[in-house]
Amino acid sequence: MSGDTPLPIRVLIVDDDAGMRHMLMEYLTGQSLEADCASGRQEMNAYLAAGQPSLVLLDLRLDREDGLDLLRELRAYSDLPVIIMTGHRRDEIDRVVGLELGADDYITKPFGLRELLARIRAVLRRHQTGRGTAPALEAESRGYRFAGWMIDQRRRILTNPAGEPVPLTKGEFGLLLAFLEAPGRPLSREQLLQATRVHEDIFDRSIDVQVLRLRRKLEVDPSVPNAIRTERGIGYSFGLKVEPL
Repeated sequence: MSGDTPLPIRVLIVDDDAGMRHMLMEYLTGQSLEADCASGRQEMNAYLAAGQPSLVLLDLRLDREDGLDLLRELRAYSDLPVIIMTGHRRDEIDRVVGLELGADDYITKPFGLRELLARIRAVLRRHQTGRGTAPALEAESRGYRFAGWMIDQRRRILTNPAGEPVPLTKGEFGLLLAFLEAPGRPLSREQLLQATRVHEDIFDRSIDVQVLRLRRKLEVDPSVPNAIRTERGIGYSFGLKVEPL
């Protein structure tokens, strides 16, 4: 039935650089996503009024407007997923303010298009948890299985090898999901901070506390971790084999 048909992923690109807009639109449409482009506030609002996109990709360095102002206005009436783009790695303050204003993720120019696509899909997976009709994500997983454990992404339930539910806070759930989406790959504290959306404390060490709490729930001996491994000078990685459900 038509009511069971998943909605397509539709990205609204807000950037004052025509070349960047064209490149992003061409790439995303080539990946079977839909894309619209806006150069600033007026065009962005016109697209939002015409229909709800799945996600907004918002440049913070617009020519005549402040992208943070646009984000603030958008968050005043919508929880639409937003990935902000920053123009230089030293723009840390803008990234932090953007996250505190409610951006779901950020990416720094210049960036790889495959990385951007992965971030779009990860943000949409997190956003759609607990919702009904959702955008059609390629190879979407209902959850993951690892070492007898199972996590149901839609119901937000983690069960141990004995089949017993293990309660997770919102931050712990986001952290575990970030590990399961990238098993074996070292993740920096900054990447994990984005994934958990825990911005009350913007310092990297807040992630160490989250990891410690998660280890206590997953590990037989948290002092000798087998699942969440410390990567010296980088962050952490997930050391167990992961299978999508």
